[in-house]
Amino acid sequence: MNGSPRRPVRIAGASGGVYDRKRAIHDLAKNEDLDFIVGDWMSEASMTLRGADKYGKNEASLVGKGYEPYFLEQLEPALPYLEKKGIKLCVNAGGSDVEGLALAVRTLIKRLGHNLSVGYVDGDDVTETVFDLMKKKERFVNLSTGTPLSEWGLEPICAQCYLGGSGIAAVFGAGADIVICGRVADASVCVGPAMYWHGWTRDNMDELAGALMVGHIIECSTYATGGYFSGFKQLGVHDTDMGYPIAIIDHRGEAIITMEQGRDGLVSPETVISQLMYEIQGLHYYNSDVTAYLHSMQVSSIGQNEVKVSGVKGLPPPPTTRVGITAKGGYQAEFHFYLTGLDIQEKFEMVKRQTLATMGDNVKHFSCLTFTMAGVVAENPQSQDEATVDMRIFAQSRTPEILSAGGLVESDRGSFARYCIENLLQGYPGSTMAIDMRQAIGKPFFEYFPTLLSQTLVREIAHFPNSDALRVEPPRLTKEYPPGQQASSDTENPADLAQFGPTKPAPLGFIAYGRSGDKSSNCNVGIFVRREDEWDWLRTVLSTDKMKQLLAKDYKGGRIERCEMPGLRAVHFHLVDHLERGYTATSGYDCLGKNCCEYIRARVLDIPVRFLERGRV
Repeated sequence: MNGSPRRPVRIAGASGGVYDRKRAIHDLAKNEDLDFIVGDWMSEASMTLRGADKYGKNEASLVGKGYEPYFLEQLEPALPYLEKKGIKLCVNAGGSDVEGLALAVRTLIKRLGHNLSVGYVDGDDVTETVFDLMKKKERFVNLSTGTPLSEWGLEPICAQCYLGGSGIAAVFGAGADIVICGRVADASVCVGPAMYWHGWTRDNMDELAGALMVGHIIECSTYATGGYFSGFKQLGVHDTDMGYPIAIIDHRGEAIITMEQGRDGLVSPETVISQLMYEIQGLHYYNSDVTAYLHSMQVSSIGQNEVKVSGVKGLPPPPTTRVGITAKGGYQAEFHFYLTGLDIQEKFEMVKRQTLATMGDNVKHFSCLTFTMAGVVAENPQSQDEATVDMRIFAQSRTPEILSAGGLVESDRGSFARYCIENLLQGYPGSTMAIDMRQAIGKPFFEYFPTLLSQTLVREIAHFPNSDALRVEPPRLTKEYPPGQQASSDTENPADLAQFGPTKPAPLGFIAYGRSGDKSSNCNVGIFVRREDEWDWLRTVLSTDKMKQLLAKDYKGGRIERCEMPGLRAVHFHLVDHLERGYTATSGYDCLGKNCCEYIRARVLDIPVRFLERGRV
């Protein structure tokens, strides 16, 4: 950069997903002093669904487009304020049809008579490239399971890779007011504007790494301001209209996190650290432009609803980028029974035994068949609800007929639903099924295969408002990192636990915050505490073996990676392939891994009494 540093850039995060609140872009543009509004509309689920839409393979689609049409509803009321105040917008709502959404936005702007220019970034659709490499016997390996693509047993539909922020910066540099993207990484929609604003290049690795982690903080909107927060009781009743986060990023890549004024929620070190823990994989946070190293990261309060983020170290990006390959998995359905009162386990086993007997040899048609139970009957229950648990029979098959995928009419003829319901009159005492039979009718589902692709094979294009286009070259300087895994170790200098005094059995969550999330079939769990002495205790107690004990019946023998973040007083665990096949195909209740942390926080440990006397989280 030449000359004096530019003032800090003000960037608001307006969306953390497809179904975030409609008011966000409008209210932020109207009421806040901002330079940019950014938003994340994409997830691994939307990658599969919009990709299948684009390639005409999603028979259950309610959208029918390769992009997120709901974005247009959120954008329209904000356009006058974006134009009047000169606020720029960057979103990844383009899904699998970036050009299509850019055209739709231009059409909307023209129809309403606004003067705003639109550019876009594409190249994330690498379907043809991946298919060509498959024909050449390229060995794509699943990042979670280590399984080669050739052994997947499914026919890929499409492939989409993650892009960085360089293309976004180029489009803003060409004069765009609005930049539409597809599968840029969630945090890239923040990196690009900061890169453009401060004149950074890929050589500014520390600055880019700082902006990358700030982007991670605001990418999920109100997850940084009180949403999905294990300390949510601090909000009291002020939780119905949480404010959206705002990041003020300076020329060094350091930032102040604050929030929309006059709204519910809060910004504190705890809300910010919670979001930092979400969906990371370890101390290295990879992006196409830079790798952020988190060991020395610092978060501190500097005022009411103001938190400073600093200390992120930048390293070269990997030579590869993450790719998600989508395939049709088949059809899935589920059936629910309600079990009440005494002898719950015996009732569960009776249903399972009868159902399997009715299925007979047809069991072979199911690629997945699980029997699970959620809930526990309260001791001396005071209502029937307190005495009732849910039993779920979940099935997947590539044979639509076995799941009555043709419709409800067929649901009672030699199919999954029939097998489940047929034993009702010879069932357990109180035998009762869920009355909504629609769940028992097969619906299509998709499988997702995460792997890597060389950045040199990605043809990223920045499309300018004047119809010019620029090829975004891959980074010159890269660094090899172990694929699919990160450094893992228990604490180096364990504390003497006796120094913390007498202990008392209590849930870990009485003294510790945390957050968990998914990345394909992997689950991450971050646990952190409030004070330094609690940190010495936490890092000593929460070993890899202890995490296995805490997972208890949920631990299936998979690899667990552990690291520490001293500046955040956090211990982080990466549970590899913990979520079966990930959101789009898992048979579990916790399909996104979000409740794993709350389960761990509910587990009882011997906790120092002096920590408990400080009050519950």
